[in-house]
Amino acid sequence: MTIDLLMTPGALFLALLGGILPATFWLWFWLKEDRLHPEPRGLLILSFLVGMIAAALAFPLESSVYDLARNTYHLADGDYRILFLWAVTEELLKFVGIYVVALRTKYFDEPIDAVIYFITIALGFAALENAMFLFNPLGQGDTLSAITLSNLRFIGATLLHVAASGLVGIAFALTFYQRRTVRLTAVCVALLGAFALHTLFNFSIIASEGTLLYEVFIVLWILIIGILLICEKIKRLALRSHVEHPHTGIVISIPPKNISL
Repeated sequence: MTIDLLMTPGALFLALLGGILPATFWLWFWLKEDRLHPEPRGLLILSFLVGMIAAALAFPLESSVYDLARNTYHLADGDYRILFLWAVTEELLKFVGIYVVALRTKYFDEPIDAVIYFITIALGFAALENAMFLFNPLGQGDTLSAITLSNLRFIGATLLHVAASGLVGIAFALTFYQRRTVRLTAVCVALLGAFALHTLFNFSIIASEGTLLYEVFIVLWILIIGILLICEKIKRLALRSHVEHPHTGIVISIPPKNISL
């Protein structure tokens, strides 16, 4: 089979299915964190689709970064500076996408929403990115390699995107009721952490020649568990923002001030 088979409808469908299904499972898992006040389904779908669009935009941007680094600055393949710029590109695309689509709407009205929206766009990004990695083996008829690669992406790269975007979502959530300067500082620090995490993950994959190191897998799961635990604290923040009127007994909500950056 030739490389032309990469673009056949069958290969395209299977690749998209292999990328989207695992991401959909993870999305279902994380949406359970916001069962009391679920976000509008349409906005969640839009956030997921924007994540896929961000992944599509990332590919040509990262190719341009690579060409510039190789041809102008003569950096070697796998140079940490190239990996860092790739990480910045992907994380900023996800951040800008979800900020424009969800964080400036009236539905972003409680702390846990930040985590949900950031993870939703991250999973949309991972879905298309995973599908793109499956095009080549599926197009060449190598189903076994495609299955193996899908599993690797499922437990590796998908966890990375959830952890990196989850860090930024948590920074938004924990400073939801704080002053804008406090929130901006926290989000910037979280973004730097996401850049570093993403860079280290890419570097470890290259250093291990494409395999997922056991140590990296453990670190990612520790981060995911930490995000889940912090989500419980974040949900209590939302509960404390709803107070009972001393005379009527009616529960009222205290709206945040200046949610946007």
